[in-house]
Amino acid sequence: MAAHRRSRQRPVGGTTARAAVTVVLAGTATAAGFDGAAHAAPRPAPAGADVDRLYREAEVATEKYNGAKEKADSARERLRDLQDETARAQARLNKAREALGAVAAAQYRAGGLDPALRLMLSDDPDAYLDGAALAERAGSRHHAELGRVRAQLREIEKLRGAARVEVKTLTTRRAELGRHKRTITEKLSAARQALSRMSPEERPGITGGTGRAARSAGGTARDTALSQAPNARAAQAVAYAHQKLGSPYVWGATGPDAFDCSGLVLAAYRSAGVSLPRTTYAQIDAGRRVSRSELLPGDLVFFYSGISHVGLYIGNGQMIHAPNPSAPVRVAPVDQMPFAGATRVV
Repeated sequence: MAAHRRSRQRPVGGTTARAAVTVVLAGTATAAGFDGAAHAAPRPAPAGADVDRLYREAEVATEKYNGAKEKADSARERLRDLQDETARAQARLNKAREALGAVAAAQYRAGGLDPALRLMLSDDPDAYLDGAALAERAGSRHHAELGRVRAQLREIEKLRGAARVEVKTLTTRRAELGRHKRTITEKLSAARQALSRMSPEERPGITGGTGRAARSAGGTARDTALSQAPNARAAQAVAYAHQKLGSPYVWGATGPDAFDCSGLVLAAYRSAGVSLPRTTYAQIDAGRRVSRSELLPGDLVFFYSGISHVGLYIGNGQMIHAPNPSAPVRVAPVDQMPFAGATRVV
């Protein structure tokens, strides 16, 4: 009877067993998932990639700074012209006012008698009538002069209004310059820190060697480039760029001893008597677009989707450009960066 009352053991299985198996499998799957996630975690980007990215971002900000500076300089020049023109108009107004004051004083001194009475009392009526006619003509000139004074006042007010607009524009551009300058400084500082963490073996990919090494790329290659240039202006630009090999990169600089990328091509063509816009965004539209297969020495070659970098093509797939603060003006392959387009200055 005791044996019959003893509870019977249930075999492993059913709901409990299934639950246990489920827990085990879930734990296994979770562990596998964590393990897989650990294996799939992206590797940190190499320091060189960080430096490249920071330099590109600094260059984008540099071109924006260059554009804002160009507009600020134009606004400053227009303001100076308006101020000079206002000063000249004020001088004309002062002179006209002096003339009006003299006429008014003369009329005051000559006034008092009615013209008819003055005629009756005159010893020489004919002379008086001649004088009256002259006074009438003088009065007409007086009214004309008064009209000119009023016009000059309106002109001065218009000039002052235009000057106020330019002052506002200049203030806005200066604030924009400050923002871009801060961005450039921050990016370049971060790039210097990242570069300092790189080994000497990693740095050549960023710095591209020394100015002396770049300068040795001249000679026959330079002569060939000059002979293949489409015109004398392009040949002079190429010759200038070769002369500047090894010059330091300085953002915002247009020579003669330091350059940023757009500043170098601007200076190169300036030496040939050609005026280019200041920024890469505008320089790409400063001539006739050409395809990569049509490139000739002297063509401007642009890079990245934002058109943030430019170099001067010198033939044989090579260009001269100002890369970044870690590298001087140098010769480099055109395919070193993502090609965005080319322009032939005509």
